[in-house]
Amino acid sequence: MNKCQSKIGYAQIDIAFKKPEKNLEKILKIVKKYDFDLIVFPELALSGYDFKNKKELLNFSFEREDKIFDEISNICKTSSKIVVFGFSEKSDGKIFNSSLLIDENGKRYVYRKTHLFYRETILFEKGDTGFFVKDCKGIKIGMMICFDWIFPESSRSLALKGCDIIAHPSNLVLPYCQDAMITRSLENRVYSITSNRLGGEGTYHFTGKSQIVSPQGIVLNRASAHSEKIYIVEIALNLSRNKKINRYNDIFKCRRKDFYEC
Repeated sequence: MNKCQSKIGYAQIDIAFKKPEKNLEKILKIVKKYDFDLIVFPELALSGYDFKNKKELLNFSFEREDKIFDEISNICKTSSKIVVFGFSEKSDGKIFNSSLLIDENGKRYVYRKTHLFYRETILFEKGDTGFFVKDCKGIKIGMMICFDWIFPESSRSLALKGCDIIAHPSNLVLPYCQDAMITRSLENRVYSITSNRLGGEGTYHFTGKSQIVSPQGIVLNRASAHSEKIYIVEIALNLSRNKKINRYNDIFKCRRKDFYEC
C-alpha cells in the first residue's frame, strides 16, 4: 500500500451493560478478523453507559495500563494495527469518560472527554488531557468523544494540531451529530470516523448511523440505525493535508484571528 494510503474503519456494535469481558471478546474478534490500519469502536465500549452513580460505575472502570487491555495491545503490536475505543477510566481516585488509542507498537494513549453530556456531569470528572494528535504509522490521529462534536473548537483544535483523522467514539442519542460531522470534516478538511453504538439502556436509545466522512464533506459510508456493522475503506491521506480550497484560499492561512473572540 502506498504510504499515503490507509485503511480506516468503524465498528458499530451493541454493547452489553456491565459485562466488560463479553464486550472485550467482541472487540477482540473484530480486531483479529479485519484488515485495517485504524479502527474506531464506540464510547464506553467495555462498560455500557447508563450507570446510577459513581460507586456503581467505579466497579466497571479501568486504569490505562490495566491488564484487561494487554491482549489488544499485543495484537496491535504483532499485526501493526491501531485501535481506538471508549472506556471508563479510573485514575488517582477520579473517574473519566476516556478514549484509549493503542498504536502499532502496543503503546497506549488516553484522551479524556472535554465536554460531558447530561448525567455524565455527575458521574465523571471533566477531562483534563486537552486535545492532542498522535502520529501512528504515518497517520496523524486526534480523538474526540461523542458530545465534543457540538463544540466546533474541538475539531478545529485537532485540525490546527495537524490531524489527518478525527477518531470519534460515541454513544449518540441526539439526532444531529452525523450531519454536523459532515461540516466538521469539511470546515477543517480532515477525515472523521464517528463510531456509534446500537440499542438502548434505561431511558437512552442510541442512534447508530456510524460513518466516515472525507475532507470534502463526502459521507464515504454510513451504517443503518438498526444493525451492527464493521466497515473498512482505503483513504488518501494527502486529501486531509491539503488545506487549499483554490489557488487563493487556504482554510488556515486565510483565518482572521484578530477578529475572533477566542
